[in-house]
Amino acid sequence: MPSVIAIANQKGGVGKTTTAVNLAACLGSLGKRALLIDMDAQANCTSGLGFEKTPNESLYPVLLGESSLEEQIKETEYECVSLIPSEFDLCAAEVELARMSFDTKSDNPDRHLNWFKEALEPIVKGQRFDVVLIDCPPSLGKLTLSVLIAAHHLLIPLQCEYYPLEGISSITDLMEQLKSSGVNKKLELIGVLMTMFDSRTNLSRMVVGEVRQHFGDKVFWTVIPRATRVAESPSHGKPILYYDPYSAGSAAYEVAAGELIKRLDLD
Repeated sequence: MPSVIAIANQKGGVGKTTTAVNLAACLGSLGKRALLIDMDAQANCTSGLGFEKTPNESLYPVLLGESSLEEQIKETEYECVSLIPSEFDLCAAEVELARMSFDTKSDNPDRHLNWFKEALEPIVKGQRFDVVLIDCPPSLGKLTLSVLIAAHHLLIPLQCEYYPLEGISSITDLMEQLKSSGVNKKLELIGVLMTMFDSRTNLSRMVVGEVRQHFGDKVFWTVIPRATRVAESPSHGKPILYYDPYSAGSAAYEVAAGELIKRLDLD
């Protein structure tokens, strides 16, 4: 059964999508079959793997009941990596979920909460993938909530600055609420991954120290550096492992993927 990991942070610009794309590529290179699901209407995961944003090739038809999740899977050119892309129509998903939540005549009044969990069930029960990574929108809206209800694990990318640090409690509090209410008792924090680390600044070191003090061994030992090559790679539609395999960013994500495999007991 695959491990389902929500990659989420309500603050944008923290390296969330970069982490999703590069972890998927590195997991694939290590022989783990990875499915990356782009749940963000900006579709940066989609373009980061070299795919165009194409109408009806997202989760929106799945939400409307017009397609299954499995029908939306695309094979990528990267070893052991598959993708469910996103595109602009996914913007309407939040509106559709809000409409469903007010539909008092529905036979399934909780569908707006559980639709993604139900759609994902055939993939979870199957043997096709080892890991499912889901790139959530940079908010704690209904799409992100539906992912957290379906996920086994939460991975939080956190930029090495103070503003992202101040907001991390919002998503960890939501995770605890889902667990304590019984909505998703299995949801666990698999780790906090520090991103955009600048070894030249005291600020980066201070933030990493504070996060380690608060979250302990939940923080990945691997730290992702701030690197121009990592920032460039999405414009070429390639993960950093394939754009510049000998760069510091590529090495960091490879080590982080290995650490994730150990945390998931996938050795």
